[in-house]
Amino acid sequence: MHAVAGAAAVGALLWTAWRGVAQPHVALAYGMLIALGEAARRRPRPHTAVRETAPLGSAGTLAYALLGEVGGEPTSHGAPQVVAVVLGATLAGAVGRPPALDRLARRVLNAGFAAVCVQPLHASGALGRWLAHSPYYALSLLLLLVLTALCDAVLAAALARARTGGPYGRALREELRALPGVGSAIGASGVVMALAVAAAGLWALPVFCLPLLITQLSVHRYEAVRATRRQTVASLARATEIAGYTPAGHARRVATLGRAVGRELGLSPADLTVVEDAALMHDIGQLSLLDPVPAGATEPLPAEERRRIALLGGAVVRQTGVPPEVALVVERQADPYRDQPLTARIVRTVNAYDDLAADPACGPLRALERLRLATAHDHEPRVVEALARVLARGGPAPPDL
Repeated sequence: MHAVAGAAAVGALLWTAWRGVAQPHVALAYGMLIALGEAARRRPRPHTAVRETAPLGSAGTLAYALLGEVGGEPTSHGAPQVVAVVLGATLAGAVGRPPALDRLARRVLNAGFAAVCVQPLHASGALGRWLAHSPYYALSLLLLLVLTALCDAVLAAALARARTGGPYGRALREELRALPGVGSAIGASGVVMALAVAAAGLWALPVFCLPLLITQLSVHRYEAVRATRRQTVASLARATEIAGYTPAGHARRVATLGRAVGRELGLSPADLTVVEDAALMHDIGQLSLLDPVPAGATEPLPAEERRRIALLGGAVVRQTGVPPEVALVVERQADPYRDQPLTARIVRTVNAYDDLAADPACGPLRALERLRLATAHDHEPRVVEALARVLARGGPAPPDL
């Protein structure tokens, strides 16, 4: 995919250099918009909900690809120039902070796809004769927006599949589930921007630029608050290790493996975050014990003792400001799996595996066998088999890109 994007970029640059830049003032205006959006980009934090870190640049890219008129006058740029301007503006705005190759390849290919779908119709006058001055013109742009979004989802899923090694179908479903969020807002902004410029000229660009920048700033502020909360969660997770109640790295191993199992089962990003946070704090209730449990393993304890530890841990978790679903997962750790939500089943099974696998008398293979033997009451078979598949591939998949 990188090679295809590179070939498209080189071909577009050579074509534009040979034919010259058509309507350079329009290309400059959109190039500055895309570069500004790229300059305002921030690096995403691991496991955050932000999937697009430069929404202004993405909206400007789509708007330029769909542009057919400027102030009532037809445009004359073609698909190669769209790709060349998008590439040059993205790289200019990312000076000192080069964008990831995956994201750059997606932007180039998406811009090329949208431009190839629209620009030949504008150049041939087909849209002018059929739709340009009718109510159906906006509907045609929305249809092209849907096709471009599907193209982006296919590309993103292919890149995620190449990085994580998971099934392509699951990666595609995750991308499609994310489309109604920020992706739809970016697409709608791009379509409205193209329509506004067609009617009012390039003065419409600053009108849409400021609201998008404010929205981007608000999203980053929200993510900063989430990052502070996650640091609190990580500190609480280490409290049991520092106090000697659990082995070093136990909570982090359970969180990482639990997230991989949740991804294997097709959980949404929000549920994956619940699994990770609950796994980090699932042992916090052990601080109420007078004497540490040997090796920090709660699985061999009596059910009543495990339930008491889980309830105490849930009470502590509720004071940290995390979503109530996280506290519920911690509180339900000692319940039969049929009474637990799926997120709690994952944390319990992965925690039990880590406890058992760390025992020299048991080991990883016997730990999995014991989990399978306990699927009548304690562990859901589907979760155990998902854990086995993750382990068979060599452990947790790399973090989401």
